[in-house]
Amino acid sequence: MALRRVVGPVLSVGTGLRVKTSARFFKTAGALCRRAAPLGPMPNEGIDTKNLEALEKYRSYTRYLQVAEEANDKDVWWKTYRKHTEKKCDSGFEPVDIGLPHCRPSRKMEAKERTRVMKQNKENPDLERAARLRTFRIQLDRVKSEWEKTNGPYHIQRLAEHYGIYQDLFPMAYFVPRVMLRVAYGDDSSAMVHYGNRLSPSQASRAPHINFEAEDNSLWTLLLTSPDEHLQDNEQEYVHWLVGNIPGNAVHSGQEVCNYIAPFPAKGTGYHRYIFILFKQEDIIDFSSDVLPSPCHSLKQRSFKTLEFYRKHEDLFTPAGLAFFQCQWDSSVSSTFHTLLNMREPVFEYERPPVYHPPQKKYPHKQPLRYMDRYRDGQEHTYGIY
Repeated sequence: MALRRVVGPVLSVGTGLRVKTSARFFKTAGALCRRAAPLGPMPNEGIDTKNLEALEKYRSYTRYLQVAEEANDKDVWWKTYRKHTEKKCDSGFEPVDIGLPHCRPSRKMEAKERTRVMKQNKENPDLERAARLRTFRIQLDRVKSEWEKTNGPYHIQRLAEHYGIYQDLFPMAYFVPRVMLRVAYGDDSSAMVHYGNRLSPSQASRAPHINFEAEDNSLWTLLLTSPDEHLQDNEQEYVHWLVGNIPGNAVHSGQEVCNYIAPFPAKGTGYHRYIFILFKQEDIIDFSSDVLPSPCHSLKQRSFKTLEFYRKHEDLFTPAGLAFFQCQWDSSVSSTFHTLLNMREPVFEYERPPVYHPPQKKYPHKQPLRYMDRYRDGQEHTYGIY
């Protein structure tokens, strides 16, 4: 009512001055402020707040946890936090496992083996004495070997999902890396590739050393690709290395479909992912339609799509190993663009030039007391009185 008393005279004055008014906006704004009735019962609506002592007590944490889980599973009419965060597939299909089949031993056998090892350790007097004197040392090589056989593949899968590897390379599919792929750069293998660690382009300037456990009569395919590097199409990739028909783990004896080229993340584009994928072949594959000229320095020819490559040969190989690292621009990328790719280097950030200072005056007039700071050689400032 108070608003109407103020707005009425103002609108009449505006009409007399032939000024276009928008009185309907007040009505619209008022309508938008109205709250709609809830579509169902509100939470805790049936609780009598005046008689809280009559409510049923949980009596134990287990009982409380059970009731909480039941309430969490109930369907409600409002949009919950879970519905906001859950990623729903538009097509209605669940991701498909395209990796190697795995037969996990029964939990009963695992528990039996664990009990046997614990009993054996308790009966070992040397182990008991070392534990009591705090001189016992754990062999990390044995721990890592056991991790690779048990939980390691699933941990690597979770890391790959965190970095969006499957989402960008194999949409609606994933695989558990059953074969441990060990990749090391440098002559002394000092720069190791793990699962998302950071390496510089200069460290990855040459082809790495590849090692994995394989049978003598087995065949493999090794791929190195980058889903973040393409300069023209975000859906495309650049293939950095592709070797097929690898006998055993002798990568140098395989067929080089595409020669190795160092990472070249453009300046100002942040970190790029570089992904090694190891495929296990069922038989010899004819890569004649995939072979690129060696050396291949054309980005157009190196444009690649992992999903299309996999669909083309999916009947003959299966993804089995995975390793990836992140890389950011350094000075070696400029050399790669200018010498190997023979093109101008793209730069996606602005470098501000140094601040211009006019020539120094011997007797500066009407200048602040810190006038000499801009002409000092060092970074240390002299502070004067203002």
